[in-house]
Amino acid sequence: MSELAANVGHDLKQKSLIIFDWDGTLMDSIGLIVKSMHIAGEANGFYTTDEEVKSIIGLSLIRGIQTLYPQATAEQHLAIQQSYADYYIHASTLPNQPHSQFFEGIEAMLQQLRVQEKLLAVATGKKRAGLDRVMDYSQSRHYFASSRCADESGSKPNPQMLQDILQETGYKVADAVFVGDSIHDIRMANQLNMTSIAVNYGAANGQVLSAESPTYQVDTPSQLVKLLTAD
Repeated sequence: MSELAANVGHDLKQKSLIIFDWDGTLMDSIGLIVKSMHIAGEANGFYTTDEEVKSIIGLSLIRGIQTLYPQATAEQHLAIQQSYADYYIHASTLPNQPHSQFFEGIEAMLQQLRVQEKLLAVATGKKRAGLDRVMDYSQSRHYFASSRCADESGSKPNPQMLQDILQETGYKVADAVFVGDSIHDIRMANQLNMTSIAVNYGAANGQVLSAESPTYQVDTPSQLVKLLTAD
């Protein structure tokens, strides 16, 4: 984990806008994404590994499918996308499942950050319909002042969704920090020279994320909570 020295904490205290990725950063949904992609690919005659699926998490769904299955036709890509959506939407509404819940301590962190008058936002590879659905299901929409999705601003690591959030909220890059769990998240933030926090508990492991040079790095949700909410 990157050092959490006093000057590090001071730097983050100055950030007024905290932008989060969703899957694997706030919500424990990586397992469902991997399973859904396996089911969708195999239903259409294609196979891949868990690690290969994790490597495309953060991209838009169709771009991820194109990356995973370059040998497939455009029609097959669309069929895989539909199979994925059918399974994921059904499974994501099942009650009391990890994939429909925040990581432990995350919702309390969001509440505390709001008390500290931080502005919160989401930048995700989900489509708008998918983010709206999961926000409503988790009753978390009220925490976030702004959000952008891949079908509105382009797929990560294109930084357009971060630029859109900055424009909407009126903040500058220097005012913001982005928190994510994939290489695509960190590459997106780096394109704007935005402060970033890589979380090692989601799609990518710590070594892979470290190679992308995030500003800070944490191993667990509790470490993220401590880093962002320290007085």
